[in-house]
Amino acid sequence: MSESSKKTGTVFLVGAGPGDPDLFTVKGTRLLEQCDVVVCDNLVPDELIATLPAETERLYVGKKANRHSLPQDQINALLVKLASDGKTVVRLKGGDPFVFGRGGEEAQYLREHGIPFEIVPGVTSGVAAPAYAGIPCTDRRKASLITFVTGHRAATEDSPEVPWEWLGKTRSGTLVLYMGVAEIESIVNKLLDSGMAPDTPAAAIERGTLPSQRVISAQLSELPTKVTECKIRPPALFVIGETVTLQETLHWFEDKPLFGKRVLVTRPADQAQSLYQSLRNLGAEVLPFPTIATKPTLNEAAWKALRNITADKRWLVFTSENGVRYFLNQWLDQVGDVRGLAAYSIAAVGAGTARALKERSLTADFIPTKATTAAFAKQMSKQLELSDTTIVRVRGNLADMTVEDTLSRTGAEVVPIETYETYPVVWTDEIKKKLSASPPDVVLFTSGSTVNALASNLTEEERQKLFAKATVVSIGPSTSEVIRSHGIPVTLEAGPHTIPDMISELVAYVQS
Repeated sequence: MSESSKKTGTVFLVGAGPGDPDLFTVKGTRLLEQCDVVVCDNLVPDELIATLPAETERLYVGKKANRHSLPQDQINALLVKLASDGKTVVRLKGGDPFVFGRGGEEAQYLREHGIPFEIVPGVTSGVAAPAYAGIPCTDRRKASLITFVTGHRAATEDSPEVPWEWLGKTRSGTLVLYMGVAEIESIVNKLLDSGMAPDTPAAAIERGTLPSQRVISAQLSELPTKVTECKIRPPALFVIGETVTLQETLHWFEDKPLFGKRVLVTRPADQAQSLYQSLRNLGAEVLPFPTIATKPTLNEAAWKALRNITADKRWLVFTSENGVRYFLNQWLDQVGDVRGLAAYSIAAVGAGTARALKERSLTADFIPTKATTAAFAKQMSKQLELSDTTIVRVRGNLADMTVEDTLSRTGAEVVPIETYETYPVVWTDEIKKKLSASPPDVVLFTSGSTVNALASNLTEEERQKLFAKATVVSIGPSTSEVIRSHGIPVTLEAGPHTIPDMISELVAYVQS
């Protein structure tokens, strides 16, 4: 395609919200699933990036206080370049792109360069963080107006000055101050000098809407001292006004059982979203850093053998949720008629695998009492008459031969079919820095392969630091064995070997 005929892509300026992934918009979710490239900021929830389709390009241009990964003019140029190459671009910005997010500057630059764009609003932290702290922005008894103001003045000569003298004279309202940690003493002095009462209720909210959220309250005159004493750090905002007094009775977020716990989830992101949701519902901060990923593999010879099966007695054996997903997708591609599955009885290892079948409207005919492949093969061979039976063993590339070897000894013909490949995810330096700066309180392991892949990402010194104070939760004995083989102690092991039981064990442990 010639340069002149190349179609220009669209840039979507999307607000990622204040931090809690549940506050991300439906339209934003749809765009992330469909775009070619995501250009993201520092304060974007990790989960939004971890769950992107594998083929989506990710570009990080994050900004922290006094440190820019990429200057704004280069970000502008990057957006134009990507769209000019015909790509659909999601420019993912923390909060709302038009509320102290420089979205207006980026949109104007795109317009000047003939790039089509759309704005997708996000939930701004000035509303969300006070709500998660139990502080209404307005209340008919205490505040009839709200003012959003930035405490960080952009380093340009044409930036308008904040009218602190006017703000200090306002009454019956709430002042929400963004990006003011470094300047809070100066700002408070200006408000006091302008007539605001020293005993005006005020609060600082650090990392609002995240389970690591901290809220401190003080009279306005004492706020700078308390911010220093409590070591409040960005991202944080300040709420000043009478509605702050309602926080004592309206707080709710901190009451959840896993509030404040940082939980590292090593499971593949495309399988872990319900786990992420369950943990967030309990108040945990999810660290969605998978150590493994999966992709389909097609073995045409195995499918040819499967299509030629004529035995009267047939079993399908599933030992993982991945096996269910990839096998049934391939069945539709290779066979095309789901009614052919009626010729098979179905065996599943564990409640998770059985649940994955049920989601596809299939019911397992045999489930072992213990969710390991060894126990499964042993129980199935003892409890069922399998001679003259053809067993299709669905597997991935890392599965051992325990099932095949055990079931073959019963006189059954075992036809293995590999439908997916599990491979390790290489952690970026950015992920390692995040974990090193704020290590997890809890690490969840749902398989031995997630453990081995984590170990391959870290040096022994890095592993020791990561697990120094972490509660390690294992889904079952085989996974626990792999964990201990790397010198990592296991704190909890799920009784019934399921993810819901892992979470229940963790909640009981934390509350004990």
